[in-house]
Amino acid sequence: MSTVGIVAIGRNEGERLHRCLNSVVGRGLTLVYVDSGSTDGSIKLARNLGVEVVELDFSRPFSAARARNEGFERLCQINPEICFVQFVDGDCEVADGWLDRAIRTLEDHPDVAVVCGRRRERFPEQTVYNRLADLEWDTAVGEAKACGGDAMMRVSAFQAAGGFDPTLIAGEEPDLCLRVRGQGWRVLRIDAEMALHDMAMTRFGQWWKRCLRTGHAYAEGSAMHGRTPERHYVRQTRSAVFWGILIPLAALLLAWPSWGLSFGLLAGYLFLYRRTRRSYAVQRGWSLPDAKLYAVWIVLAKFPQAVGFIRYWLGRLSGKRSLVIEHRGSVPSGDPAAG
Repeated sequence: MSTVGIVAIGRNEGERLHRCLNSVVGRGLTLVYVDSGSTDGSIKLARNLGVEVVELDFSRPFSAARARNEGFERLCQINPEICFVQFVDGDCEVADGWLDRAIRTLEDHPDVAVVCGRRRERFPEQTVYNRLADLEWDTAVGEAKACGGDAMMRVSAFQAAGGFDPTLIAGEEPDLCLRVRGQGWRVLRIDAEMALHDMAMTRFGQWWKRCLRTGHAYAEGSAMHGRTPERHYVRQTRSAVFWGILIPLAALLLAWPSWGLSFGLLAGYLFLYRRTRRSYAVQRGWSLPDAKLYAVWIVLAKFPQAVGFIRYWLGRLSGKRSLVIEHRGSVPSGDPAAG
């Protein structure tokens, strides 16, 4: 374990952070917590647990990518012998046995740079949004294109790829994995419990902002890497634009000349729902109720994703960097990401 380090990031996670850090302290690991302007005592909590704390200054905009990079830098300063680093979000607990399993996987597969497993929601039945997140985490096992915020990475591969892009406010993990795979490494998702996540999402507005951030990530990712052979996020971006902008716009603009017949275009959403439901029920083997639930919200998500697409391009064309999109609540006072 002396060659393994942990980088946890968070802001105002409260009890979630306590559970997160408790899941990894006391194992002989080098542990760094990076705080992005918390006002809830998170820094004191981490230090009381004996955890090294990095406080991000307010001179530059916050982002999860920036936090992870600075945590990694501090980790290497404390222990230059680190070979593997486990990144974990402050609202997650690392599952028992995960670290050992991930280490063995990286040791047994020298061409693998990133390994991840099953992330689960702590309270999936509490709200429909938590349930959707738990379904979202249920991804296929095997070679993958990307990981999420929780993953163990090979230090040499992470450094060679240049770490996370700190300018990205979302989609930083797929961006890193794309660059890592471009250097010949593999990303592997294994059949193992990795983390327990606490979404704590109770309102439609929170879900909307989260999907808006996803749309922003699609737009920025496709703008950056869409012309590569992999066509990174091109399909997802086109889908958001087609269903979230073009179809409703065409239905409205053609309503008068078509005597209202253009509203028949909206029947396409039923087609999208059925196709999505079948995909998850048949190809992924989900239960029909789960597939139906997820399909409904996939269709609805096209609209906030389209807003995220518009937000990205408005910012890019105006020369203004997009700010962090928070879905849990307001950003702490003084945070340069506020607004």
